[in-house]
Amino acid sequence: MQLSALDFIIIALFFILTMAIGLMVSKTAGKSSSEFFLGGRSMSWWLLGVSMVATTFSADTPNLVTDIVRNSGVAGNWAWWAFLLTGMLTVFVYAKLWRRSGITTDLEFYELRYSGAEAKFLRGFRAIYLGVFFNVIIMATVMLAGIKIGGILLGLSPITTVLTVSVITVIYSSIGGFKGVIYTDFFQFVLAMIGMIWASVYIVNMPEIGGLTNLLSNPAVTPKLNFLPDFNNMEVLVPLLIVPIAVQWWSVWYPGAEPGGGGYIAQRMLSAKNEENAVTATLFFNVAHYALRPWPWILIALASIVVFPTLESIQTAFPNMDPNFVKDDLAFSAMLSHLPSGLLGMVIAALIAALMSTISTHLNWGSSYVVNDFYQRFIKPAADEKELVMVGRISTIVLMVMAAFFALFLTNALQAFNILLQIGAGTGLLFILRWFWWRVNAMSEIVAMVVSFAIAIIMEMVVKDLLLPHEKLVIGVLITSIAWILTALYTKPTDNKTLINFYKTIRPNPMGWKPVISKGLASGIITNEHTRTGRISTEILMMVLGCIGVYSLLFGVGYVLYGQMANAAMALITTVAASFGLRYLWKSIT
Repeated sequence: MQLSALDFIIIALFFILTMAIGLMVSKTAGKSSSEFFLGGRSMSWWLLGVSMVATTFSADTPNLVTDIVRNSGVAGNWAWWAFLLTGMLTVFVYAKLWRRSGITTDLEFYELRYSGAEAKFLRGFRAIYLGVFFNVIIMATVMLAGIKIGGILLGLSPITTVLTVSVITVIYSSIGGFKGVIYTDFFQFVLAMIGMIWASVYIVNMPEIGGLTNLLSNPAVTPKLNFLPDFNNMEVLVPLLIVPIAVQWWSVWYPGAEPGGGGYIAQRMLSAKNEENAVTATLFFNVAHYALRPWPWILIALASIVVFPTLESIQTAFPNMDPNFVKDDLAFSAMLSHLPSGLLGMVIAALIAALMSTISTHLNWGSSYVVNDFYQRFIKPAADEKELVMVGRISTIVLMVMAAFFALFLTNALQAFNILLQIGAGTGLLFILRWFWWRVNAMSEIVAMVVSFAIAIIMEMVVKDLLLPHEKLVIGVLITSIAWILTALYTKPTDNKTLINFYKTIRPNPMGWKPVISKGLASGIITNEHTRTGRISTEILMMVLGCIGVYSLLFGVGYVLYGQMANAAMALITTVAASFGLRYLWKSIT
């Protein structure tokens, strides 16, 4: 397809503004590693919250949602909607704990919480495992979306797309550091949301669709509209709702939805100016991520069922597209090809913005692991700030090159999503309990990491199609959880000095720390003041109210679009009631 001069002007302006933001903050970013990776711990909640949302927007997310909706309907989104429970747990229980730690990266947590050679190994190994290899897989998945967008909308080859995005993203990420990422995230998110909403309105009103009413009444679309799967069909209900709600949200480690917080979400909580900003930023992220953003993607996905009912119809419409890339997730980009001049340029810029905001965050996050938790900790502890920033910039470039190369070997967003879920299966409960149970030790984490990864390999290479994805997940969770819990109970615990200092610094709920508290009180290191912590029962209640409020808002918006105003009113009233309840309880814990 051909882009007009107006389209190219809009895309060029986007690149110019993005680069300008990176250059604007480059001087302060190079002052120290704290500035480069945490923005000097001075960031406000609204910037951090928008940055979290922008990062999880990523160009592959609409593709993933399209794949889910075309195959499993709107209800299929419970595969990721269930992670709201994880998010709200992080908001009301863990955000303030992360901010109290005062660490630079979440991997530094290991030597704050654990002791001995195991803690050092865990920190160094996960710096490479997560910061490099796992992070590269995530960025490659995002880049895959860029390849499909570039192929459909711009006619670019995969290599051309990868090179173009990589060069521009790595320039502003390496020179602007964390502030460059945060400020460009804000600009890119606003552009992306405007573009997606505008595109969904235009697509729904295309002659082939005939408006929202015709779309929702189309025989091919109607079966896909339910928010919940059919409760009489256990083959659908179990994988789409029961497993995500009952097992997945607390047991699986997934980037952006880590139980207890972690990764780039923890990085943003650690960069907040205080505990209140950390909590508020994370709350805003969960509301926007789950309730406000999905519907433009869902509407476009539903419209694609009408315009491109089969994969063959997509291949016919785009004969030059490599058949290996023609999967259901490609339907999103295919629908955008119908946009008119001007709007097309804006949407392409919006998708590039979503792509670059996610990759830039992962570059800065992964680089922070390489610098803080590997290079400075194990290679050159005496490195000065200038050298650390330089290593950060070099590692940013290397990570981008690796991700770009790996992206050329992926074909499907849902495929990568399921692999990531399986690798993290069973580790989530550990990440939740390590703050509240003194018996969790470094060996527990090592065993959980090794077992979950081994099971993922077995499931993908040996079991393959003998089990369904949700069955593989549950088995992985069960085996991994048993392995690390037994390890925690029957191996040497973390030494008392480390445990006492951790409790004194973090001040978690004392329920699972009574032996440590007793020793700390006897030695005088811990005082009664340290045992007066937040009320965990109130915090869990706030988590529940937060989930009710966000899910009600999500479905309320959906009911408005469906034209079911009575249901919409009930859902939105529930949201308001939950919000008042949260406001009342918030005062009691602050």
